[in-house]
Amino acid sequence: MYQQFYGFTKPPFENIPDPAFLYLSPQHERALSVLKYAVLSRSGFCVITGNVGAGKTTLVRSVLYDLGQQTVVGLVSNTQCDSFEELMRWILLAFGIDYKNKEKVEMYDDFVRFLIKQRDDGKVVTLIIDEAQHLNIQILEQLRMLSNVNTERGQLLQIILVGQPELSEKLRRPEIQQFAQRISFDYFLGPLTNVESVREYIEHRLSSVADRSDHFEPETFAPIFEATRGVPRLINLVCDTALVYAFAESLQKVPLRIVQQVLDDKQTSLAPLTGAAHIRNVGRERELEPKIASRRLRSGSSIDRASMIERAMSPKD
Repeated sequence: MYQQFYGFTKPPFENIPDPAFLYLSPQHERALSVLKYAVLSRSGFCVITGNVGAGKTTLVRSVLYDLGQQTVVGLVSNTQCDSFEELMRWILLAFGIDYKNKEKVEMYDDFVRFLIKQRDDGKVVTLIIDEAQHLNIQILEQLRMLSNVNTERGQLLQIILVGQPELSEKLRRPEIQQFAQRISFDYFLGPLTNVESVREYIEHRLSSVADRSDHFEPETFAPIFEATRGVPRLINLVCDTALVYAFAESLQKVPLRIVQQVLDDKQTSLAPLTGAAHIRNVGRERELEPKIASRRLRSGSSIDRASMIERAMSPKD
């Protein structure tokens, strides 16, 4: 792949929740502080929401790495559950508790026994439920009932819900008012807000895998920000593809024309996720317009583009 060409220890823009790549913008840093404080203060429910690709899961996994041995954390990512019993099985699995062939009451009893033992050992138990927007109202209400172990036997369980904005909409519904009243912290994680933060984000990821971070020319950051609206997942998509295109031309730095080429090719996949009807090529519309036809004639067809990518992805490289 292009890793050896650029001197990367691993791909810098893979869309996986790797805490090593966590870029702490001011709002990401605040969200991280909220999560850590919620765990340490045992403050009941904590809710972190954000749009698709905002970096919520990476943030959560960073918290898991940073918490000390006195905190026992269970992470549930599969929330496509039809019932609370099904969710409870995932919860027990997350904490390494046997869940097979058990009814709801037995699972609840085993979980409470686990919580009491952890408290007696001086440990804090935190349950993190990712993609929580998929939980229906009935399951959320049952989750509130599960948290009643705190009032009956002391503070045994901290619950953190992480999800898309639909989660906040559900929690505002009148029939779940009692749940909402137990939320101690509610934080919305938005996208990166300006060109400078996008530049810092890109260079942070590059410096995490190489001894340099100047793989993109300075003028590329503005169109990347404009096209992705500052959404980290989309920035990763654009930058990864731009590196592949640049490698196909043996370029050590990604120029503006390569980024514009990527944005042209990615309009269909970017627009629905940013809410944009089209992707503007910032500052270059007039310059590019008369050249588009001749450039496409020179490149031949999409087959030429495919062969470039095939070369970039070839194992022998």
